[in-house]
Amino acid sequence: MSNVPETAAVARSDSSQRVRTVVTLGMLVAIAYAVMWVCKPIPKVMGILQFDLKDCVIVIGGLLFGPVAAAVSSLVVALIEMVTASGTGPIGMLMNFLSTASFCVTASIIYKRRRTQMGAVAGLASGVVVMVAVMLLWNWLITPIYQEVPRDVVVSMLPTVFLPFNLVKGGLNMAAALLLYKPVVSALRAAHLAPPSASGKAGKVNAGFVLFALFLLATFVVLMLVLTGLI
Repeated sequence: MSNVPETAAVARSDSSQRVRTVVTLGMLVAIAYAVMWVCKPIPKVMGILQFDLKDCVIVIGGLLFGPVAAAVSSLVVALIEMVTASGTGPIGMLMNFLSTASFCVTASIIYKRRRTQMGAVAGLASGVVVMVAVMLLWNWLITPIYQEVPRDVVVSMLPTVFLPFNLVKGGLNMAAALLLYKPVVSALRAAHLAPPSASGKAGKVNAGFVLFALFLLATFVVLMLVLTGLI
């Protein structure tokens, strides 16, 4: 009988943590949606490909709560964007979801197994590679139907348009996530909206790591400006 209060306390704690997780993910989804709108003024590549940084917000939730959270958040944002901001319909929603989920879920899976700075870099870099591969495949499959152009035309665009666009988009989100993860997660933990670090210690900010992320971000920003014709 003495274990009953302890069991009830554990159940209440688990329920409270689930509520906090849902609240936190809801906040991140809302921020990702806002970031998508902020990025709307960026000129499109070829009139159809839009750069945005919402994936860096969603992947933070995935790194913190796992790949399932990343997948669900990717789907929710894609659905909301389809209903409120996009004119591309279900096909655009599908491509949006595949792009975000392939990046965020891959990064979350790898980071879940190796919760270090290098694990984060490896996970995010792998996410970029997987996202590029997935989007090349799906652009080859879907774009001829959606844009009503011959498949040969799309094939010729894969290495010259779709590959650099997705590589730069992924690189931008990777660099932004590397810069934002620590301060965002620290703030969430301070507000008791995220579980404490598994080590029980607050990680120190590595100046070299920050400089690396800033260099990466600057590089991909310049590449984005080139692709959009702004420079």
